[in-house]
Amino acid sequence: MGGAPLFSTDGVRGRANVDLTPEVAVALARAAADGRQGTALVGRDTRRSGQMLAAGLHAGFHASGFDTIDLGILPVGAVSYLTASTRSAYGVMVSAGHHPAEDNGIRFFGPDGARLPAERERALAERYRHGSPWVGAAGADVGIQLGMPDALERYLNHLAGKARYSLRGMSVSLDCANGAAFLAAPTLFARLGADVAAHAAEPTGMNINEECGAMHPGFLAGRSSGRLGLAFDGDGGRLIAVDEDGVPADGDVVMAVLARHLHLRDELPGGLVVATAASSLGFRLALRTLGLQLVETGVGECGVLEELRRRGAGLGGEPSGHIVFGGEPAGDGLLTARRLLEAMAATGAPLKELRRVMVEFPRALRNIPVRVRERLPDAAPLWAAVAAMEKRLGDTGRVLVRAADTEQVVRVMVEAPTAVEAAGVAEELAVLVRRELGSGSAEPG
Repeated sequence: MGGAPLFSTDGVRGRANVDLTPEVAVALARAAADGRQGTALVGRDTRRSGQMLAAGLHAGFHASGFDTIDLGILPVGAVSYLTASTRSAYGVMVSAGHHPAEDNGIRFFGPDGARLPAERERALAERYRHGSPWVGAAGADVGIQLGMPDALERYLNHLAGKARYSLRGMSVSLDCANGAAFLAAPTLFARLGADVAAHAAEPTGMNINEECGAMHPGFLAGRSSGRLGLAFDGDGGRLIAVDEDGVPADGDVVMAVLARHLHLRDELPGGLVVATAASSLGFRLALRTLGLQLVETGVGECGVLEELRRRGAGLGGEPSGHIVFGGEPAGDGLLTARRLLEAMAATGAPLKELRRVMVEFPRALRNIPVRVRERLPDAAPLWAAVAAMEKRLGDTGRVLVRAADTEQVVRVMVEAPTAVEAAGVAEELAVLVRRELGSGSAEPG
């Protein structure tokens, strides 16, 4: 997979059977199992390539003496929970999250159900790059594949068993992204008593995230008909809500609503909320108004989880809809959705009212393909312009410029009092990014 870092903020990803091949899956599993003993759980989303890559993982683990348990199609939160509840050596999710069907990915979890710490990932990557000779197994020591027929039921019982409120009388529309949540989400919320309308719940293997899911909240906004909308991504890890008026509520809005709810219940230890540099000005001001402290960390769920644990905080997340609760090993969009519905049930208020806890400033986003994103820290004229823009906007706006984790792309985000001003500042900075770092291919839509 080239010379780029093997693990990104979302695991190992690439074009299925081009960058991420069965041979890569076999080698990753052998690297993970090398010199260890135990069992690995393997789950996947609905991508056509998922079976192929899962088969490679099973084979690699078996060759190294690991037994595996095939979980089939389940949300990433289920893989995390089942890994922890069985104390398996590894859980592995085969998914590229919100990416299109042609892509896929592999994400490893440890025995606690959390993503492997950075040092474990680095060690795994080093073993993978070093390659054979691997520690092998023969005869009776070769691993075998087992099943867990009740995997979905165990996961649903876990989520439903911790629910504090019945959802009877609540009407929800679900956008399952034709992904891993296509069965789990409708089953869960119907079991909790909600009147459920499910959309994008007919996966074909190639329609995952296709103009639907958390990246396309407009799909659900046009179909929710006054209901609360809950949109997941391909692996079920993200949640983007759509209020009863059809207005999307991103992860910052959902976190603000949950922060207020948990704070009033005295369930936010230390009054701390963990978020990333990408979180909005409106979210930051909402926390300040609530008397809560924002702890900022790097972009990515892994960094949020690490800081959450280090600080003993009760809530953290990203605008993308990845939200993590204290005491949980990983983010889970279905859990987030359940907690949001519980906040509504506790107050008797719809989301369109609860979201008023946060003032949302107009935002402009630009993803700018460049030739050399690595030169971003040294682009002095760009950073001088950013400082000038920040001074001009003051407390009524915000500017964030950062390099993408795995693409030759620089992301520019601007918040301002008006949409016109936000777009104008974003475009000025985009021009400087192209001038300083070189223009790449056409910007994605």
